[in-house]
Amino acid sequence: MNQNNNIENVITRFAPSPTGFLHIGGARTALFNYLFAKRNNGKFLLRIEDTDKERSTQEAVDAIISGMEWLGLKHDGNIVYQSERANRHADIAHELMAKGAAFKCYMTAEETEIERNKAFAEGRALRSPYRDNKETLDKPFVVRLRAPDPDVEIIIDDKVQGPVKTIAKNLDDMILLRTDGTPTYMLAVVVDDYDMGVTYIIRGDDHLINAARQSVIIDAMGWQRPVYAHIPLIHGEDGKKLSKRHGALAVNEYENMGYLPEALDSYLLRLGWSHGDLDIVDLDEASKIFNLSGLGKSPSRLDFTKLGVVNAHFIKLADDKRLLNLIIEYAKNNNIIIDTAKIKLIEPAIKDLKERAKTIGELLEQTAFLRANIPLDFSQKSKTLVEGEGKNVIALAIELLNTLKQWDRTQISEIITKIATDRGVGLGKIGPVIRAALTGGLVAPDLSATIELLGRDETLVRLKNALEI
Repeated sequence: MNQNNNIENVITRFAPSPTGFLHIGGARTALFNYLFAKRNNGKFLLRIEDTDKERSTQEAVDAIISGMEWLGLKHDGNIVYQSERANRHADIAHELMAKGAAFKCYMTAEETEIERNKAFAEGRALRSPYRDNKETLDKPFVVRLRAPDPDVEIIIDDKVQGPVKTIAKNLDDMILLRTDGTPTYMLAVVVDDYDMGVTYIIRGDDHLINAARQSVIIDAMGWQRPVYAHIPLIHGEDGKKLSKRHGALAVNEYENMGYLPEALDSYLLRLGWSHGDLDIVDLDEASKIFNLSGLGKSPSRLDFTKLGVVNAHFIKLADDKRLLNLIIEYAKNNNIIIDTAKIKLIEPAIKDLKERAKTIGELLEQTAFLRANIPLDFSQKSKTLVEGEGKNVIALAIELLNTLKQWDRTQISEIITKIATDRGVGLGKIGPVIRAALTGGLVAPDLSATIELLGRDETLVRLKNALEI
């Protein structure tokens, strides 16, 4: 049974199960489906597979939707909720029975276990003894799919893995409807993909065996198979399956850690996909060049160092006003309140500070010298620098800075040089003293930039305060 790949319209889907938040692996799957649809002027659909009522939660549904919105992965049309389509799934199961492709199985749980053990001992999958039963019995039953004859080959022409062959003897007579008449995942997925018009399925390679199972249903219904592309899973830096200790966190956790959505998109894109020598690609550019041939067969490794480099790149490109709002929000989430006066100091400084930040958290950290309140909390080293002879340097700095008509770093640099010249010492003796007086030891840019960013009033107040130590 070969797969028909003569498909013109591109319709992809992302179908998460709301039993947890949108994790990084799911986000990458959504990204690839989104980009392939956009690249081919197709549609990207969202389906919530919420048939597991015990484990599915509205909180998880909301988190999946908000996570996708944050990443900029906008789906087309309305969200499909699988749980609302149970009647349609059951109808197809009954249609399969009418075709002879499915049957009622009356085995009890104990009988099923006996048959399963027997099949295992014989090196094959479970086949129900009721496959050819024509009699209707007055007892509970499930509806099972009739697996193909044992020697039949099911071939999936996968766009990543290549042709994948499954021998039918390894496929069981899988359950389509449970004893209560509710559909199973395998049936629901196939019916929903067909009804949604999905033509390409891009998902993790842990679903590769499902493709063979689902193709049996598709073929039995006479439907056209979608094109499959099963991508390797993401691993941790140690090469092992990704777990929470590696960083398999919910997408909102990456937001909380100070990463930009465009950076996470760009980084995830390169986890398993390549295009020539391109390294950092934004979502807009990626939507013009993404293709399935660029997907690799080997698992990718999550690397926070590389993610930091990518995030730093996008922070440099980001609008300063946007970064200011992100800093304020990040600070608030970490119980740091920035008052209006300090915000006015921070805003013009972002242009300088963002050149050295890898995350929003680092950017907030770099504003610490601007947010500091007077009197400053001096480190011991800074306190030593401003005491004694340091006070003369500070007094001279106040005098000369007061003469400046234009407060810019070029003229400020000239003033600092003049202080060193007047005192007959090198800049290495002057700069650290003034920096200590202005920052108390907090990290700050070079001295002339620090003075310019603090502004005339704040600079002079801090210098005068340092004289009182």
